[in-house]
Amino acid sequence: MKAILPVAGVGSRLRPHTHTVPKALVHVAGRPILGHILDSLRPAGVDEVVLVVGYLGEKIVDYVKNTYDLKVHVIEQEERLGLGHAIWLTKDCVKSGEPILIVLGDTIVEADLGSVLARGVTAIGVREVDNPSSFGVVQLEGNRIVQLMEKPERPPTNLAVVGIYYITNSELLYRSLSEIIQGDIRKGGEFQLTDGLQRMLEAGEVMELFGVDHWLDCGNPETLLATNRHLLANNGYTPFSNRSDVIVIPPVYIDPSAVLENCLIGPYVSIASGAQITNALIRDSIVNEGAYVADILLEHSLVGDKAVVQGRFSRLNIGDSSQIITADI
Repeated sequence: MKAILPVAGVGSRLRPHTHTVPKALVHVAGRPILGHILDSLRPAGVDEVVLVVGYLGEKIVDYVKNTYDLKVHVIEQEERLGLGHAIWLTKDCVKSGEPILIVLGDTIVEADLGSVLARGVTAIGVREVDNPSSFGVVQLEGNRIVQLMEKPERPPTNLAVVGIYYITNSELLYRSLSEIIQGDIRKGGEFQLTDGLQRMLEAGEVMELFGVDHWLDCGNPETLLATNRHLLANNGYTPFSNRSDVIVIPPVYIDPSAVLENCLIGPYVSIASGAQITNALIRDSIVNEGAYVADILLEHSLVGDKAVVQGRFSRLNIGDSSQIITADI
């Protein structure tokens, strides 16, 4: 099975972290967002991926090639012209009629993909939402999709498209996207994948839906921390403590190379490799690689790679290689 992963987004809502790291490589619950996605695809038989990269794309390619035993194709999206355009660029990487799995590279979706692939028909992942006008949505007749709309003012259902698609007729998909691009048919200035899928429906493609167990957004600091809490609570990470002066309240993830001294960690804390934590109480936070945190009570916080945080009680969102040191005057 071949999976296409569009990972060209700049992740502006996650700045300052995405100034130096592409959004797909932002850490959550012990590994990059993209790592969680790829881990979920392997049981479904995915052994080949097409990465559509842009901003800091070389870091994404290096991560995938150095971490996973996958055949990797790389396509660069030089202009950010939308998801439909990103998928269209991959046309030369897919054989005529070859089924493909499309998975957005910045959102973690938990679903039984094996049963979806076993159906042998095109299927789109959906989930009920409270604000469907903010998403692409589907209209149904029974279990079949009859129409797709991108952010409609009056949505016909509350079933949002969550960013995972199984396409059995890839030739029709690429032909539909070509028609949109050649006709310069845009919405919000971009070529929409939803419009390509709608053309497939109009051409007679049978398209079903499947529900997802969880749809985990990683688009801003608040949702990233919520995703961190969910993944830690549901993946059984083993509490870490090899010192009497380190207390761990699970669930947590602490990389074995992290150095901890005189601290209380948890719940819902992810600490990456090479981090140093001294004289600190940390909860509901993500501490990235090589960060130094000392003499502080820290919660609801994101600490970037190699950042230095030292001082009093804080809630922080500090990027890579930065310093925050507070002291009584």
